[in-house]
Parts: sequence; structure tokens; C-alpha cells
Amino acid sequence: MAFTLPALPYAFDALEPHIDARTMQIHHDKHHQAYVDNLNKALAGTPNEGKTLEELMSIMSSLPPAVRNNGGGHYNHSLFWTVLGNNGSQPSGVLADAINSAFGSLDALKEKMNTAGATRFGSGWAWLIIKDGKLEVCSTPNQDNPLMDLAEVKGFPILGIDVWEHAYYLHYQNRRPDYLTAIWNVINWDEVAIRFSSAK
Repeated sequence: MAFTLPALPYAFDALEPHIDARTMQIHHDKHHQAYVDNLNKALAGTPNEGKTLEELMSIMSSLPPAVRNNGGGHYNHSLFWTVLGNNGSQPSGVLADAINSAFGSLDALKEKMNTAGATRFGSGWAWLIIKDGKLEVCSTPNQDNPLMDLAEVKGFPILGIDVWEHAYYLHYQNRRPDYLTAIWNVINWDEVAIRFSSAK
């Protein structure tokens, strides 16, 4: 079964003014679609055709670069669209408790994530993960993620922030820190909480 592009769960302009509609349209319809298309091509006719994304992540060190780059791109973006949404939610309950326990406060978590994203050289991602039952912040290069068996820091991602230039350049140009500050206005904490609960 070939991979397909998941529908964006809101309108392209739903995240404005923090993320503009044109960026969302190009990011989803062009960039993510290309990852899906190239992943399907890379897997076609191989023994790994038919594996789930999670199964591919677990054996990534044995797979070709085209699967690593495009499989990671498909997984990362599929997660990214779901943890965004202009619903005004805030962490609550056990997730809020875990954030306070691990970082001291939500503001401290934001600062740690923003630093991870801003200091990631070139393209990559900043992540909030569960590692050994606790929350931790890390970053990965390119389209790598903490589920990959080759990741420097391994864990289950519950929130990912894309810091590739295609995620923000039309609106923010080279001001990655401004994008990282703004994106917290459109985090869907309800979805992050669901991922947190499923991992626990």
C-alpha cells in the first residue's frame, strides 16, 4: 500500500497571522507531497514496501538515504500538521504537570524548544519527546526524528517544530527566532496531550 498525503486538518489561512496561507499551501501541497512521492519511489519493489512509517523508522540505519530523507519528511510533517491549529488550547492535566515537573513552567519549555530550534544549524526540527517516561527537548538535522534507530537522542515525539526555511521564509525571511516565538500561538495542545497519553 503506497503512502498518501494526509489532508491538512484546517484551511490554509487558519494559522494566520502567525503562519501565512501561502506558506501553508506550498509546505503541504508541494513539499510534503514530494516527500510522499519520493518515498513511494524509493520503496517500490523492495522488501520494505508495505512497512509502516514506524517500522521504517526503527530500521532506518539499514535503509538508503532516499528512504531516510523522504520517510522522515513524511512522518515529521504528518505529525506537524496535527499539532498545529488555532484553537487557543493550553496544556492541562497530566501534560501540564509533566511539563512543570520536567522544565519548571510552560515558558521554560518554550524557551528550551526555541533554543533547540534556533541553534539547529541548517535545516531540521525541534522536538518535545518522551524518553524513559519523562519529557525531554532535543533537535534533529534534516528530516531525522527521535524515532529513528540512528537518532542521537531517541524517544517518542509528542510535539515537533519544523525549522526548515520552507516552513517560515516567505513571512519571516531569515528571522527564525521570530517564527519560533510566533508558532506557540498555534500549537494544538489537545493533540499534544493525546500523543502524550498514547505514549504513556
